[in-house]
Amino acid sequence: MTTFGWVAPTREPPDHWNMQLAGWTLCQGHGGSRADCKHVLVCDVRQLTQAQRAGMAEADRPAWRLIMLGVEEAAERAHLLTIGCAEALPASTSLRELAARARRVDDMFGMLPRWRTLGPLTLDLFHRDARKGARWLHLHPREFGVLWRLADQPGERVTRQQLLKDVWRINSAPETNSVEVHVSRLRSKLADAGCEKLVETVPEGGYRLGRDLPFLFAGATHEADALDRYLRQVDWNAREKARSHFHNCGDS
Repeated sequence: MTTFGWVAPTREPPDHWNMQLAGWTLCQGHGGSRADCKHVLVCDVRQLTQAQRAGMAEADRPAWRLIMLGVEEAAERAHLLTIGCAEALPASTSLRELAARARRVDDMFGMLPRWRTLGPLTLDLFHRDARKGARWLHLHPREFGVLWRLADQPGERVTRQQLLKDVWRINSAPETNSVEVHVSRLRSKLADAGCEKLVETVPEGGYRLGRDLPFLFAGATHEADALDRYLRQVDWNAREKARSHFHNCGDS
């Protein structure tokens, strides 16, 4: 059964956008947070200003989870797609069309195990980078490859030869210290993010994710991502307030 989230001033979507009527399951977030939601988020943005809608799209990037409903201008829809929306649609969109478009977006999430969570870090296979909250570590592709490969077997040793084979795509052992150089650079970027103990050198040779980091092997609590922070402060009535102010000024 496919899951979607609802982002709006109301707790439940109206019938004409309620994908539960099309067989979907509604998720209310994890403890009120969207940070761990790896599924479509349907948003009624009719009461938001253009700036607020753009801010929401920017806050969710690069997750590409948002389907915004109530965006009437074609130019604005194109802009929202460019900066991070999965879909931007007018208010006239029917439930049937919404469900079809949501299914297409949802299929993207199932194509690969796109995300992995390592304590406070989220690894994103699509972007081949890691982030802590909204901050990207800007990993080199092979630095990311090393971290992703270690995450295949958390806490277990991965030899230098295995890294050369799986990350470098080299079956022999060339005379190069490329693995060591990339691991050193990776550790430096992890340290800047407060995760300096994440990658350990194994005495027998090779590397592993730190065994003394319990958050890797137990249910971790994750701080809300940028979208959660944005949603907590957004004023859903800003558009109406601005319109009311305009009319009042005209009446004076």
